[in-house]
Amino acid sequence: MTTEPRGRHYEDDPAPGSSDGGPADAEGRAPHTGELEMLSTDELRAKVVEAREDAQRNRQHFLHSAADLENYKKHAARERQDAVDRARRQILSVALGVIDVLDRALAFGAAREDTSKALLDGLRMAQRQALDQLASIGVRPIDAVGKPFDPRLHEAVGVVPPQSPDQRGGTIVNEVQRGYLLNDDALRPAKVTVAAERGSGERMEESNVGPGPA
Repeated sequence: MTTEPRGRHYEDDPAPGSSDGGPADAEGRAPHTGELEMLSTDELRAKVVEAREDAQRNRQHFLHSAADLENYKKHAARERQDAVDRARRQILSVALGVIDVLDRALAFGAAREDTSKALLDGLRMAQRQALDQLASIGVRPIDAVGKPFDPRLHEAVGVVPPQSPDQRGGTIVNEVQRGYLLNDDALRPAKVTVAAERGSGERMEESNVGPGPA
């Protein structure tokens, strides 16, 4: 007759940290059904209310964290777009400087009788091609002369008397430097001279007259 060796049967032992083989709680202690049975109805209700409040706090914390993350993503996207727009405007400003040089060369050449027609035609072709390339990315000149002054599009560098009896004050008389739009926003305002309001010239002259001798 054989006898089984005496010893512990580990497979029948409860898991460490528990008294009945059930899962341990967050503190390493398994919940006891007996503990709940010892609580009164009011105490059980209080436990339920406490658990619901904890769940609500956790949910609010999650929602706030998710909102903060979404706001951060939007802020980062705006910063990236702003950086791209600034770099684009800087590059386009360099291109506009080249257009300004062509404009001045054409104006200078047209004023001289000894300027070669072939040279002027070449400058005009280069200017037209450059403007066409800029137009393909949304850059176009601002129409200024004869238009009412608009501070969003124009920069006044001088005020002159009206050029005709029917010319209204605030009308742009001359364009000193051409301005450009990028889509619908001013990339560079046009520098212009503006017609003075009727009577403002006389008032300015009177204000410049100093007091007579005492």
